[in-house]
Amino acid sequence: MRRRAALQLAAGLPALFFQGEAEAMAAHTKLDLPAGVLEVLDEGQGPAIVLLPSLGRGAEDFDVLAPMLAEAGFRVLRPEPRGIGGSAPLRAGATLHNMATDIAAAIEAVGAAPALVVGHAAGNWVARVLAHDRPELVRAVGMLAAVTGTEIDPEIRRSITASFTLSLSDEERLGHLQRAYFARGNDARVWLPGWHPEVSIAQRAASAATTDKAWLRAAERHPLLYVAAADDAIAAPPSEAELRDVLGPRVTRVVVERAGHALVPEQPRAVADALIAFARSLP
Repeated sequence: MRRRAALQLAAGLPALFFQGEAEAMAAHTKLDLPAGVLEVLDEGQGPAIVLLPSLGRGAEDFDVLAPMLAEAGFRVLRPEPRGIGGSAPLRAGATLHNMATDIAAAIEAVGAAPALVVGHAAGNWVARVLAHDRPELVRAVGMLAAVTGTEIDPEIRRSITASFTLSLSDEERLGHLQRAYFARGNDARVWLPGWHPEVSIAQRAASAATTDKAWLRAAERHPLLYVAAADDAIAAPPSEAELRDVLGPRVTRVVVERAGHALVPEQPRAVADALIAFARSLP
């Protein structure tokens, strides 16, 4: 409850809407898949939006955002990454294609295709792979504070690694969180919890094992929304021309002010507004 309250306060929303209430709004489904059980949170009615969290983080990162989208008339699916919650761990040798297969199974299990599939930070890689592998399941792709390739500056990567090093003091980790993820003036303490080091290791291994690159240009086949954070130390906002060059021609770009790479806990209302407007513009 304290985490939920902290997120609400960071978003400028009433602190009395706690995590228990958010969980009550979402149905929890466990899918028995060949790769192991996959837990999926499902709330709302309407065209589907699938939310994929960042590296080594779970579906709770969208606890504030998901109800906003549901209230706007969308069905929100949040597959819990493998190794978190009720989802079985990612298997050795898995690639981003295996991770995308899980998301495809979640969409098909509830009849939610075609869906707007949105990946925050590293989650965007899975969204783009899914759009490439199973284009019929994807209505459009969303990228939130996303590196357009798969490379990250080594110095910033050091702070990312330190964020997962739970043996460090909160004070030391807080400095790394502030540096890598949050805009100046935003409270990084909301992200002190929620890190899953073993999950991040498995996801990084899956990314490294994915040697093909055809999936990178997701905006060749699908409309794509790129939501940039103005103060992002990991993925500085690219221009629309740069995005079209890297991702393909069908790109819409939105820049959110007073936000870093964390973005979602910093400015959930702005992120929700961007996703809602984009989703409503789709044919």
